[in-house]
Amino acid sequence: MNPTYDYSGKVAFVTGAASGMGLAAATAFAEAGAAVALVDANGEAASRAAETLAAAGHKVLAIRCDVSEDAQVKSAVERTVEAFGSLDMAFNNAGIQADVTELADIEVADYDRMTGINLRGVFLCMKYELQQMRKQGSGAIVNCSSLGGFVGVPGRSAYHAAKHGVHGLTRTAGIEYAEQGIRINAVAPGIIDTPMVAEIKEREAGVIEEMMRDVPIRRLGKPEEVAAAVLWLSSPAASFVAGQILPVDGGYVAR
Repeated sequence: MNPTYDYSGKVAFVTGAASGMGLAAATAFAEAGAAVALVDANGEAASRAAETLAAAGHKVLAIRCDVSEDAQVKSAVERTVEAFGSLDMAFNNAGIQADVTELADIEVADYDRMTGINLRGVFLCMKYELQQMRKQGSGAIVNCSSLGGFVGVPGRSAYHAAKHGVHGLTRTAGIEYAEQGIRINAVAPGIIDTPMVAEIKEREAGVIEEMMRDVPIRRLGKPEEVAAAVLWLSSPAASFVAGQILPVDGGYVAR
């Protein structure tokens, strides 16, 4: 992706950065001149991605982190600030999906894991990002929600509950921190060509194809298209945008 924005001297923190939308966003931030912390539960994959970006001349840091663990998130943010001196932008993207299961049959442990990563993880990242940005008096946070934050889909109640929660966090914090010079928004990707979607295709025959019938643009989205929205929301071009959820879904929720 050719950088549209100049983020020279800025620092970005991206979770779930080893693949898919996270890697696309981390790459786009780096290509636009930012120093980037690539944060992922898969430390080896994060290191490989960081090595590739470093070889291209970019300033990067790989951090292994389970975003559902308070101490690990706190440490990841602190390490980023220690390495690069500030924290200007964050894309809280880390998330998981689960097999289709009726609500009455969801194991409590599975529900807790889903909400622990997809909702608690966003909360923890925001908590520590905001502590640093509040000191600076500036910053931009973009959370990764989903079309699942707008609608319900049978068999995916835990996932959709978490994503609806991300909307609530984003809107409320967006209002709370706007006067402090910190803008908080979210992207809500639709069906994007990522490893997560590939896994769903393998596990659940026909599910993605069925969902695609409801996408007016009639194709999968690209991780780079989500990254482009993240960079815009993080930029001065979006300086009057706060507390908003931006669908990047080919028109799915507009139906």
